[in-house]
Amino acid sequence: MPELPEVETIAADLRPHLLGRTIVRCDLRFPTIVRHPEPETFVDLIAGLRIESVSRRGKYILIGLEADRVLVVHLGMSGQLRLVDASTPIADHTHAIFELEDGRQLRYRDPRRFGRILLGTQPALLEARAIPRLGPEPIDPAFGADDLYALLRRRRAPLKAVLLDQGTVAGVGNIYADESLHRARLRPDRAAGGLSRKSARRLHESLRESLETAIKNRGSSVDTYRDAWGEVGGQQEVLLVYGRAGEPCFTCGRPLSSKRIAGRTTVFCTRCQR
Repeated sequence: MPELPEVETIAADLRPHLLGRTIVRCDLRFPTIVRHPEPETFVDLIAGLRIESVSRRGKYILIGLEADRVLVVHLGMSGQLRLVDASTPIADHTHAIFELEDGRQLRYRDPRRFGRILLGTQPALLEARAIPRLGPEPIDPAFGADDLYALLRRRRAPLKAVLLDQGTVAGVGNIYADESLHRARLRPDRAAGGLSRKSARRLHESLRESLETAIKNRGSSVDTYRDAWGEVGGQQEVLLVYGRAGEPCFTCGRPLSSKRIAGRTTVFCTRCQR
């Protein structure tokens, strides 16, 4: 699933090209990909609206429109959002096509159909529970190590499970939870509430380092992720533990272990992460 670095890359790619553009119409080829409002209402409401902002919140792409509305795109497991010329052949599993007044198209493609598209004001979407209430952004300068420590102290669940909880911190998924815990030398299965303040500071630093490095490398293309131009990222070439179960740890050489935590395969080093 695309996580914070991948979604940030796509939003940054699209921003200079979408700002000021007007959505002329939307062709919904798989209407149930729209979760709010009803697909027919969605198509009517979005036509003619000008794009005023492009941003990210957690794993969500937020395209701000006129009338305080926001087009929300969650990529799910395999979603891809690309800006193309109208003459570009339409790929299989393209579920929504937004036609812009400059002749280009913003296309949403999702082979596994776990993603979703929403439209409305942010208060209305929250009230309808169409989007969840998210925790703080881990790369926000205002989010400090003490803030993370305070969040972890309340939790008895394993550290990995807490990092995956979008209500605790927003945007972290399986890849960067594993990477951050390895950088911080922390076992993913230890209780979050038992972390010392010093260890929480180490985790805070490793979270930021893992996410910011991945943003610089334009995300991890470990499966279906592609940027707004259909290109792969580069972070998968330098991942420390994710997807490397049984391979040698880059630090100590011991084979990396794996176990299921919060329903996700988790890779770690039993020597380096105690």
